[in-house]
Amino acid sequence: MSSQKRELILAFESSCDETSVAVIENGNKILSNIVATQIKSHKRFGGVVPEVASRHHIEQVTMCLEDAMAKANVTYDELSAVAVTYGPGLVGALLVGVACAKVVAFSHDLPLIPVNHMAGHIYAARFTNEIKFPAMALLVSGGHTELVYLPKENVYQIIGETRDDAAGEAYDKIGRVLGLTYPAGKQIDEMAHRGSDTFSFPRAMFKEDNFDFSFSGLKSAFINKVHHADQVGEKLNADDLAASFQQSVIDVLLHRTEHALNSFSIKQLILAGGVAANQGLRDGLDQLLSRHSDVELLKAPLKLCGDNAAMIGAAGYVAWKNGEVADLALNADPSLEFEWIEK
Repeated sequence: MSSQKRELILAFESSCDETSVAVIENGNKILSNIVATQIKSHKRFGGVVPEVASRHHIEQVTMCLEDAMAKANVTYDELSAVAVTYGPGLVGALLVGVACAKVVAFSHDLPLIPVNHMAGHIYAARFTNEIKFPAMALLVSGGHTELVYLPKENVYQIIGETRDDAAGEAYDKIGRVLGLTYPAGKQIDEMAHRGSDTFSFPRAMFKEDNFDFSFSGLKSAFINKVHHADQVGEKLNADDLAASFQQSVIDVLLHRTEHALNSFSIKQLILAGGVAANQGLRDGLDQLLSRHSDVELLKAPLKLCGDNAAMIGAAGYVAWKNGEVADLALNADPSLEFEWIEK
């Protein structure tokens, strides 16, 4: 008989355009992870429409909850706590998950655990291996690009972030210029592997002594190059454009990450967020870490890089163990962010 008590977290994620409910055992075992995606609904708009997303969450959340409980084969009486993303994200979308989590917590007298969506992305890596502290996380997603220092469990400190577009946001904007369907990240990554970096787009922030990122100059240079070619009737190779764009993004991410590795003594570098599924970035980090043999690279599993409730359950488990509990006044916080490290 197992000596460890079975601790079950029911988790909700609805920060953007995925409705997800999961049941996680002891913080590191997925019993169920139901994800209802809305990509088809947003494709025709070329991006996520908040009002449409909120309506979809309302339609999907109770079905996802039923499926998650059934697949995990557990009852509400067996649950230890309910975790939910309360920010950052789209306020209407977040409110659906928060409301549903509050109903379950209240109805079954369970602790309600508030989870920062970005902590969830970091803890997706927990399903690959244990997180060793102190650690650094490179978080790259549609809405965020940031470096987060983790001195110990359940403590998150931002050391640098993007000053304008997030990397994933830049991918989607470039995708529109190339005539790709939303979301464009995976298609650009595939095209980049067929092309080569012939356009040498700018790499921002290389000379500055901080850990921030910038992608707006790259985006502008890309759009100007394509528009100019259109005006003069020049045909540009789309694969080379994708490769040149992606190489610039990856070079900036790797450069700032290496600066962080040289500035902080850490045991692990964690790669997480939606753009963490990018093969070019994963390969680049493998090469970078070969020069830092004392640091282990921990990547979130590919299938958990996008938004999902399993990662919220893993982060929620750690928050719960550290005594973080919300009352029923918990509200959505669309602009929630980690503390900044003391300069």
